[in-house]
Amino acid sequence: MPADISPSTPGTSPAPVFHPWMAPLLALVAAYIDTLGFIALFGLFTAHVTGNFVLIGAAFVHGGSGMTLKFLAFPAFIAGVLLAKWTHGYLSARGSTRVLKILLALEALCLFAFAMAGIILRPDLGSDPGFTAIVTGMLGAVAMGLQNGTSRLSLSSLVPTTVMTGNVTQIVIDLVDAASGNIIARERIRRFIPAVMGFVVGAVGGAVAYVALGFVAVLPVIAVLLVLIRIADPRK
Repeated sequence: MPADISPSTPGTSPAPVFHPWMAPLLALVAAYIDTLGFIALFGLFTAHVTGNFVLIGAAFVHGGSGMTLKFLAFPAFIAGVLLAKWTHGYLSARGSTRVLKILLALEALCLFAFAMAGIILRPDLGSDPGFTAIVTGMLGAVAMGLQNGTSRLSLSSLVPTTVMTGNVTQIVIDLVDAASGNIIARERIRRFIPAVMGFVVGAVGGAVAYVALGFVAVLPVIAVLLVLIRIADPRK
């Protein structure tokens, strides 16, 4: 049964109800694409986009390739967030009940474009990424920007699904509190752990699938998004 994971107050509309698989599957998608992009595109982070600045800084000292690609990933990611914001605002203003489904569908389309770019353009993995690698990487970053924007706009009551550092921190804090009998901490642990586990599965799956299939490996995770569209709360 779907679980209501955010409180509502008297006199307000009930909090949206999300399927319990929503958070772990979204976390799986983010980790899968982030890991696949890291392996396939010169260490590019498409979901954890600020991590690219760490790699850029390291490249200034130790040298490295793909700096242009990593710089351009940031505006591409922002474009994805802006697309999510505009779409959410436009549909919400018109009273749409399918905002979340449409946002997830847009992410699926961007990931399909990412897959096709990788399959057709065959990004050059020589000493430095060329145009094909940049185009492919930007499409991946737009898709992950969309997911990040969707998480903030339509899934704010869910646990974060794209970056797990905060989730792991919260779990450790709650484990200490739960040991002393804190019921709220125990409930929060039950909410956060599935997202972390989904992220771990996605990271391993993205690496293994890319090694085996190349950019064709993006297609199975698009199927995961189609499942998410099916189970998304229609009120959103």
